[in-house]
Amino acid sequence: MTIQEPKPPRANFVSQDTILDLKGLKCPLPVLKTRKALSRVESGTRMIVQTTDPMAFLDIPHFCNEDGHTLESSEKDGDNGRFTIIKA
Repeated sequence: MTIQEPKPPRANFVSQDTILDLKGLKCPLPVLKTRKALSRVESGTRMIVQTTDPMAFLDIPHFCNEDGHTLESSEKDGDNGRFTIIKA
């Protein structure tokens, strides 16, 4: 296995959001996996969490509030939820 060092950003570099697809998982897994994923990224990183768990609309905002992250947006489209979180 080879590990590649990250390349330095160029002047026209556009950062990409981290997308976490948690569709099909039930409470409490979306919050637990979101917490774990956020622990692996730098402060200020924007993460998009996709879920189908209806409890996520209560759990993820509560989690962000408790851990100091910013819930930038939450959207619901049928059974699908999409949360944009900025890590504290």
